[in-house]
Amino acid sequence: MAQQLRAIRTRGAILHAAAEVFAQHGYHGASIAQILEKAQVTRGALYFHFASKEQLVQGIFAQQVTEQGYPARTYKLQELVDEAMALACRLPQEIMLRAGAKLAMEPQLQELTDGGPWEAWAQRFASMVDAAKRHGEVYPHVVPGDLGRFLVSSWIGAQVVSEVTSDWTDLEGRISSLFAYTLPSVALPAIFAQLEFGPDRGTRVLAEMRADQEEPRLVAERTR
Repeated sequence: MAQQLRAIRTRGAILHAAAEVFAQHGYHGASIAQILEKAQVTRGALYFHFASKEQLVQGIFAQQVTEQGYPARTYKLQELVDEAMALACRLPQEIMLRAGAKLAMEPQLQELTDGGPWEAWAQRFASMVDAAKRHGEVYPHVVPGDLGRFLVSSWIGAQVVSEVTSDWTDLEGRISSLFAYTLPSVALPAIFAQLEFGPDRGTRVLAEMRADQEEPRLVAERTR
């Protein structure tokens, strides 16, 4: 068990170091030597977990799309908005996401994971739109796969412009505007009126998640 925990920690340290190097230098500018120096591990330890730079990229891409334990909502469209807004909030703060965003812009890496994280996000959003459609939240003409790809393409565009112009400080506002102009053509009026997608939505969702995670610990401390 102790060896397994050490292996998990070592793998995590290597991935985190690789993310930092890739985020700064890109795929071609990054070297294994830089990653080793950042991770403070031996070459043998790195190659035990990742046989190549390509496998490091795959490891980072695998970290991009996770449900993260987002709270369930009355409307499936709100769950989609919450994930997209929370992602906008998380991107500037989390090196793994920043590295994934940079690597995903390199066309030659797309084949490593069947289109990179963007395709995975498109499929995730499409599944959430499909659930919303089955719950009667969207217009009949909405095609989940098409909307999922559209939302991801728009999200990427907002992210790229935000990075270049403001170092992501206005990303949440841009994604909020994306939903403000998109949702009226997707959600039925009664549903749209109840959706929350303000610029602070992602921040509030993440704060709610942290509170939910903290509550069991506080309860355990009070019952000791």
